[in-house]
Amino acid sequence: MSDPLFKALADPTRRVILDELTEKDGQTLFEICTRLAMKHGLGSSRQAISQHLAVLEEAGLVTTRREGRYKFHHIDTAPLRSIAERWPTE
Repeated sequence: MSDPLFKALADPTRRVILDELTEKDGQTLFEICTRLAMKHGLGSSRQAISQHLAVLEEAGLVTTRREGRYKFHHIDTAPLRSIAERWPTE
């Protein structure tokens, strides 16, 4: 388990982005920005959201796929298993 994972999860905006990708996976930057503004009142710039997505991608929580000029973002919860496995309940 790495520090980038904890860094990524520490920011509330990044957690909301993960929530949105859980609800609707495979969104473009424009879709994510729109959903954050409409549902959560977050008026972050596209550049700021792009930087948040880069941190999530570095932590392995988000993967991207390009189709033409569009880049789609997908959640990957596999890194979260390392947290659960680090401190087992039994």
